[in-house]
Amino acid sequence: MKIRILVADDEINILRFLRAHLEAGGYEVFTAIDGTEAIEKIDLQMPGLILLDIKMPRMDGFEVCRRLREWSNIPVIMLTSLGNTSDIVKAFDLGADDYVLKPFKVEELGARIKSVLRRAGAVGAVPVQPSFSKGNLKIDFAGRLVTMAGREIKLTPTEYSLLQELALNSGKVLTHGQLLQKVWGPEYLDEKDYLHVFVGRLRAKLEPEAAAPKYLMTVPGVGYKFNDDI
Repeated sequence: MKIRILVADDEINILRFLRAHLEAGGYEVFTAIDGTEAIEKIDLQMPGLILLDIKMPRMDGFEVCRRLREWSNIPVIMLTSLGNTSDIVKAFDLGADDYVLKPFKVEELGARIKSVLRRAGAVGAVPVQPSFSKGNLKIDFAGRLVTMAGREIKLTPTEYSLLQELALNSGKVLTHGQLLQKVWGPEYLDEKDYLHVFVGRLRAKLEPEAAAPKYLMTVPGVGYKFNDDI
């Protein structure tokens, strides 16, 4: 079954270009020319992934992502000409899984799509270990369900993949490079900022006090580890 991708962008030429290349790559593609139409089509079509331009009329990509994350964990890749770190961090904070700066190469976008889909579970296997439990945190790998003291914690696909990798290696120090390679892929090895942002997001959702973490520990200059002594 083909994976469905929604492309939302107010530039018709980009929509036509991306539709042609993504369909040639085996995806089913539908499009939206602004944020309001994107929300409507997401609700009707339920895509497996969304390519979302930030600067759109009626409703920008930031607002689309914010509203989407109120009810869905559909993977989102932001397409943007905004290269400011603050804009990129804002996209991640709102729940985006990745971003690609315009102009971009089709090959780069294709690799990012495959990486995000892999993290979302559309591609790849469930870990052999059925579940994980430490302190009040429980992870059901088969169901991709995370709970804290019995309360479900909603994670984006990338947040979940990072937590899964740390949990499956509980007590082990994983370097920045190891985490980037495993969770994002080899093309992300220079993106240490990704780790800082996503670990911060996980702590905000999981830790009783994000500033004094009990579960996700920083190993200065090296990487991170899941605390096995809880």
